[in-house]
This record gives sequence, C-alpha cells and structure tokens, in this order.
Amino acid sequence: MNYGVIRYILGLVMLFEGAFLSLPCIVALIYREARGIPFFAVMLLCLFVGFLMSHKKPKSMQYYAKEGFVAVALSWIMMSFFGCLPFVFNGDIPSFTNAMFEMISGFTTTGASILDDVEVLAKCSLFWRSFSHWIGGMGVLVFILAILPMGGGQNLHLMKAESPGPSVGKLVPKVRQTAKILYGIYCFMTVVEIVILMFGGLPLFDSMLLSFGSAGTGGFSILNSGFADYSPFIQYTVTVFMILFGVNFNVYYFILIRKFKDAFKFEELKYYLFVIAAAIACITYNIRDLFPTLESAFRHASFQVGSIITTTGYSSVDFNTWPEFSKVILVMLMFIGACAGSTGGGIKVSRVILMLKTVKKEMYFYIHPRSIRKIKFNQHVVEHEVMRSINIFLITYMMILSFSTLLIALDGYDLITDFTAVAATLNNIGPGLELVGPTSNFGMFSDFSKVVLMFDMLAGRLELFPMLVLISPITWRDTKVFKKIPKYKGRASDI
Repeated sequence: MNYGVIRYILGLVMLFEGAFLSLPCIVALIYREARGIPFFAVMLLCLFVGFLMSHKKPKSMQYYAKEGFVAVALSWIMMSFFGCLPFVFNGDIPSFTNAMFEMISGFTTTGASILDDVEVLAKCSLFWRSFSHWIGGMGVLVFILAILPMGGGQNLHLMKAESPGPSVGKLVPKVRQTAKILYGIYCFMTVVEIVILMFGGLPLFDSMLLSFGSAGTGGFSILNSGFADYSPFIQYTVTVFMILFGVNFNVYYFILIRKFKDAFKFEELKYYLFVIAAAIACITYNIRDLFPTLESAFRHASFQVGSIITTTGYSSVDFNTWPEFSKVILVMLMFIGACAGSTGGGIKVSRVILMLKTVKKEMYFYIHPRSIRKIKFNQHVVEHEVMRSINIFLITYMMILSFSTLLIALDGYDLITDFTAVAATLNNIGPGLELVGPTSNFGMFSDFSKVVLMFDMLAGRLELFPMLVLISPITWRDTKVFKKIPKYKGRASDI
C-alpha cells in the first residue's frame, strides 16, 4: 500500500474543497449573512489541512487499484466530514449526525434530506447544499485530474473508482484530457440549463441551484413544496435536462466531434429512451383521473419518471398517493437507474441489458445445447471479465440491499418504508415511499440507521467496491498469498 500517494491525493481533495467553500462565502457576502462566517472558517481549515497533506510529494507516485479505491472512498468521507461542519457551526443543522447525513446525501447526489423546512436555511447554506450535488455529479477526483497533472500513469484507477458504470474507458488516450472533455461538457450543459431557467422567469440564484441538482442528478430542493409551485415551463425544462444528464457522456462527445451516427448507435441510449417513454405512457394512463387535464398528468408523469430513472429525486407531486401500478413502475426505475458514464445512479441500464442478454443466451443454450453464442453490446463481443464483474456487482448489491434493510428494520418502521429508504439511498435517488416519500424526510430514523444509510449512499455512488475495500481488513495488512516453498529434493516419480 502506497500510503504516501493516498495522503497526497487526500491533500489535493482538501485544497479543492477549500476552494469550493469560497463560493458559499461569496454568497454570504452578497446576502450579508452572518451564518456564512463558519463557511469561511472551515474553508481556511480545509486549505490548512490540504497544505499539510500535499505540500510534500510522495517518493513514488505509483499506485494501483487498491490505492485508488481507498483514496476515492476516503476522499468522499473527508469531503463530507469537512463539508458538514459549517451547517453544525452556523446552527442550520445543529446535530452532527444529521449534518453528515445531509452532506453525504449532497456529495453522493442522493438528495435524501433530514430537514423539515429547507426555506429557513441561509442562502449560503442552500447554495453549498446544492453545489455539493454538482461537485459530486461528475466526481471531485475527475475534476482534479482535469485541472492538475498527476504523475504515475495510473490515473485511470481513480476514474474507475469514482465513475459510474460496469466499465470505464478513455475518450482520448490521456486520462487528463478525457477528464477535461467530460467536465467541459458537464459545465456547458449546466450553463445552458441555468440560462433557460432564467428565461423562464427564475432568479439567477434559484436557476443555479436547481441546475446544480439536475446536472448532478441530486435532488435537493430549495422549496418545501419541491417543484409543485413552479410553472409548467420550468417543470418541462428540468425534466428534459434530468433525462439529458442521465445519458452516457460518450454520446455527447461523439456529437461534439460530429460523429452523429456513432452517437446514436449506442445500444444503451436506445433502451434508456424506450424505458422512459414506456414508463411515461403507462403512468400517464394510470393517473389520468387524478389530474384536471391529460397534459398535467403527462407532465407530472414525465417529471417523476425522468427524476427517478436518472436518480435525481426531484418531485413535482406527491407520488405516494398514486395508484400502486404507478408506484411499482417508479420502484422498478429506481433500480434500473440511468446510463453508465452519466451522472445518474442505480444499477445502470447497460448492466440490465447485459443481464437480460445473459438470460436469453442461457435459454437458447437449453434449447440448443451444442450452440455457441456470444453476448454482444454496441456491436462488440462482451468480454468474460465484464460479465463476471457485473455478476459480482449484482451479488454484492443484493447483499448490501438486504443487510441494510434488515439493520434499519430495528427502528420498527414498516417494510415499504425500510425497503424503499435503502433502495433510495443505495441507488442515490432521495425519496422513497410511505414515511420517506417525496413530502417526507429521513429525520425520523435513529442515528444508527442514518449511519447505515450513509454507508449505502457512499457505496451506491462509488459502485460499491471502494467502500468495501476501505472497510476490509485485508486492505490494511500486508498479506503474502504465496509463501516461499522449499524445493523438493526427491525424485520426480515420487510426486
């Protein structure tokens, strides 16, 4: 284990978080809020800690998957720890556990909240809360890779640990250039959404915060009513952008370099759009009698489908009151999630497609035992290693889902509440059903259950394994799998 490089990476993360914290300080100055002082204090603390940890480069910048996973997991925990301190110090969220829950929910783009009233928060707190979505959407380490050159040639390990999806590749030969392209697209789309929302009549501040949430597929609202009080234009705009941010960013790269045919050949994109269209049609028909017009039923169905499948978590209506058929569809969308390589969470559409193709292959094998069929995705044969990683991911995913549900069941709430609370946090969605529905929050859970859900949020955002590697005892001890075996001095015939 190269502890030096882990320390160095964590130091860089602290420096960048300190820089990010300057933004809520500016907001506090603009609105003349005394509650912004703790943000300034924590900003200085982050810069100081970051300087201590990163001013001296390690002797070796070589690191591998283990160091990458540990560095990423610790980075997100440290960011959340320091990021929640202003909430505690300025009194907006006095409880450290609640503040940590809120901040982890922000950085992991979950959007699950413990707050009963968000409108009483200071403007600087609202900004930091929503901006954490934008930071976490693409990943802070991807941002660092885009800005700073990091030697060692192993930067892909960081991207693999932080980026969503069954496999992570480079758009261009250099990882740093890939990170720049990703963040360039991300920033451009965010700015476009801000401009359109302002055109729709929203102030700059509101437009920025709502765009941060939909860009990072986060879901923290700045009103207690969510999106219920916004105009249809705003709701449609956010719906479109939530769906756009749920698309694999490789598609936008191909559009950027004018390879339009390649962009729309992505198999995952076709299934993603098909699932969205089918879900909207089914739910619109199912809830048509709950709204005065078919258009309003379609609008709210579209908004909630886009919000749930992209794991954003915004709500324009209390879908807890919808018929069971519609709620089951939304729960299914929670697990399917967005596309790999997007800012969305969930299992990912690509994994679901490959699982279905595996089932189809097995069924064909039972009918034609001597046949040899290979699974293809995007017109390429899927390697066995990719399928193996998907199977392991799903087994691990189900174990965490089941065990977490069991643990929070100790609080004594109903099964739907417990199950959807875990599903909403593990898939980084935000709202669930029943007591954790869109008009409720997670504040009623015990501190123990909140810790479990915090782990789920981090595990879900980091594709499970970085968090598991972090807490595994094997990671922190030097193991020698193969001990030195003495040479056998007998005859070969004796073996």
